Amino acid sequence: MLARLGGEPLAFVVHVGDIKAGGDSACTDAIYLDRRSRLDASRHPLVLTPGDNDWTDCRRESNGKMDPLERLARMREVFFSDGWSLGRSRMPLARQEACAERDGVACRCPGLPENRLWTKNGVAFVTIHVVGSNDNRGFDAANDAEQHCRSAANRAWLENAVRLAESPGIRGLAIVTQANPWEASRDKVYEGLLAQVAAGARRLAKPVLFVHGHTHIHRVDRPFRDGQARPVENAVRLESFGSPVVGWVRVSVDPNDTQLFRIEPHADQASGG
Repeated sequence: MLARLGGEPLAFVVHVGDIKAGGDSACTDAIYLDRRSRLDASRHPLVLTPGDNDWTDCRRESNGKMDPLERLARMREVFFSDGWSLGRSRMPLARQEACAERDGVACRCPGLPENRLWTKNGVAFVTIHVVGSNDNRGFDAANDAEQHCRSAANRAWLENAVRLAESPGIRGLAIVTQANPWEASRDKVYEGLLAQVAAGARRLAKPVLFVHGHTHIHRVDRPFRDGQARPVENAVRLESFGSPVVGWVRVSVDPNDTQLFRIEPHADQASGG
């Protein structure tokens, strides 16, 4: 599919996470390095946000019973060590470096190097690291602490993106993550994200596109509701394809369209898994 994308006139490619299978696929350094090599072969700049298969689910016995926190740290080393995209033609990206939460003067929750922000043709694009598998919450104290800090960092980074999108020269905002926040979860772990996106879209009064993966059902709809349960009409949800369908979605920015984002799905083929 990457080879087919290479033949398309694209400004960049975004991968919404899950660079490996969720089971029967050990989270080894070798598989990370293999995926880095494959993604770096992209003709276009490629931006990656992590998925739950890539580190959270590494605790599963079928994935080698590896430590998710250690694997996340290794993912950051392999994929997010600098301020550039992946791909043969690399694109500069802002990355989250500011502390998200402090304990006095000490930084308790640092920024996330995988959280990225860039602009193109009057649109702001932001990735936030929210994953499936209950966003890594509810397994043990160490992983709960990780999820708490990552959530704090995501909130700060998303607010930063909304503020940028409020600028007069920015026509809209695209938010990219892996998790499907409408999926049932313990502790209502995704509700804060849904509320923040809905409130941000209301504040912006500009087109907002929320892109995610995880549940493998391509769809385009408007499920966002504000605090009074009213539809947020300027916020559109796009879910990418997933196994068993190998596909991609072209998103074009059309300044003459009041919706701004034009969405064209391309379901290429069925995979074997």
